[in-house]
Amino acid sequence: MLGALRGKVAIVGIGDTEVGIVPHMGATGLCVDAIRRALDDAGLAKTDLDGLVTCNSMADPYLYHAEMIAEYLQIFPRYCLGAGAGGGTSFTVLHHAASAIATGVCKTVVISMADSLRSGMTRERAMTAQSSTGHPQFESPYGPTVPALYGLIARAYMEAYGTTPEQLAAVAVNSRNHAQLNPLAQMREPITVEDVLASRMIADPLHLLDCSLVSDGGAAVVLTSAERAADMKQTPVYLLGAGEGHGHEHISQAHSLTTSAASESGKRAVEMAGLGPKDMDFAELYDCFTPVVLIELEDLGFCKKGEAGAFVEAGNLALDGSLPTNTHGGLLSHCHPGNPGSMFALTEAVQQLRHAAGDRQVKDAETALVHAQGGIMSSHCTLILGREPG
Repeated sequence: MLGALRGKVAIVGIGDTEVGIVPHMGATGLCVDAIRRALDDAGLAKTDLDGLVTCNSMADPYLYHAEMIAEYLQIFPRYCLGAGAGGGTSFTVLHHAASAIATGVCKTVVISMADSLRSGMTRERAMTAQSSTGHPQFESPYGPTVPALYGLIARAYMEAYGTTPEQLAAVAVNSRNHAQLNPLAQMREPITVEDVLASRMIADPLHLLDCSLVSDGGAAVVLTSAERAADMKQTPVYLLGAGEGHGHEHISQAHSLTTSAASESGKRAVEMAGLGPKDMDFAELYDCFTPVVLIELEDLGFCKKGEAGAFVEAGNLALDGSLPTNTHGGLLSHCHPGNPGSMFALTEAVQQLRHAAGDRQVKDAETALVHAQGGIMSSHCTLILGREPG
């Protein structure tokens, strides 16, 4: 059963909304806009959908979010799911939706996620959300925000492996270099390692430019069976492998601050795909903070432990490097609207595998690894995607 999903389901439509500051459209409007864009891309009508998956919004929450979006669209799906697994939500629900298609529960599913963290939340409300992540007994009483909790990880990693601030900064510079080639990215101004180190300190050792953006935006994908995908408008992109890994919920309970459950999710995904890290033409990795990318590179098998800093500093994540990474600009430069943030890594991977990414196209891209995590390095999901069904 390990390869039961391999090549059985394909992404046939993608849609990205405006990102950054989008005051004329709330989170619900962005979610629906993304669905419409994805349907147009796939050449489908809303009546062709019989499955819907969404993630609840922080700015505009509903008790039954997916059902509310279905009501808004006036569709009546056979499969309807609202999910939450932090930033990894989009990838975990993708293999759930693929399973529904593969088992005949439904035929065509749209996954859409959006939020308005920049224009839809007051500063006070945003800070309350940032401060409520920690364990209510062992973390929250000490007042750490999300950046502070990731600062613990960054400091532990730097102390363990001698990683330098310059190596962390190189992650941000790489993302910004790619964002400059993406007309849809929120931040496109060039930055240098020196700029990152000169930006104000947020949570030692993390500077402002080590931290992801705060954004409005949404994205959606349409999935269907491989058989139906062959007759669709766009070049299909197949799901070859998927895997999850869960290490903890609260960082005070983590067994390690320098190794994550990405090692488990990545192993399961590549085993299902029958491929390995060396087979990947590019990667889209969750980059909420710069040290997260280094840990993921190692845990996913692209580097040995402690070597990712030098790997990034040497330029290996560039478009002409050995592993082009976060080719759209990532959460650090493209956008980060919260839980939907990793959706843009997914739509970017599809664009790359369609060979439709323009100036940022990875040459001859055939296979990709995309990875997301939620919480404070808590819940991980890895996907392997390809132009061929395997």
